[in-house]
Amino acid sequence: MSSIEAVGVLSDRWAHGRSRTAGLVVAGAALTGLLAQVALPVPGTPVPFTLQTLGVILAGATLGTRRAVLSMGLYVALGAAGVPWFAHNSSGLHLPTFGYLIGFILAAAFVGQLSARGGGRGFWSACGLMIVGSLVIYAVGVPVLALATGASWVDALLMGAVPFLIGDFVKILMAAGLLPGAWAFVNRGSDPV
Repeated sequence: MSSIEAVGVLSDRWAHGRSRTAGLVVAGAALTGLLAQVALPVPGTPVPFTLQTLGVILAGATLGTRRAVLSMGLYVALGAAGVPWFAHNSSGLHLPTFGYLIGFILAAAFVGQLSARGGGRGFWSACGLMIVGSLVIYAVGVPVLALATGASWVDALLMGAVPFLIGDFVKILMAAGLLPGAWAFVNRGSDPV
């Protein structure tokens, strides 16, 4: 069995003990909060374009299901409690974007599961992780946006998904470059187990 098969996700190499696990959970939340600050308003929608979904997917892919869910749960809970690390240095829960925040937690879980099974090691696999994660986020975010704004399902898709597809494509390419590179770095010089 190779070292890649022996280790489910990247953080399994370092998450030995509660303090390291806690540090990784906090780091994933902090990275997502930092990436949320790269935020651009999108005309016609209360949902801004941000890089935070890249943080969500990277957290899932590198931390695995349990740690990623804890990390995104921490991100959402602290942001709801007043830490200004949502888009545009905001905090608190806003109904039109609340579904996306819940989607972050679910996407981190799905991506963590796929990563633990070998996803994200190569370019196309990393693309697949990002696509799955994005679809999970949209699957929760868009319906909540429709309910919060009274928009039709089509209008909610036009407000909450379509304007972000090009940006998501760029984030997919970023993840596809980062994840396989991180695995190659970690496994450089590793001997088969």
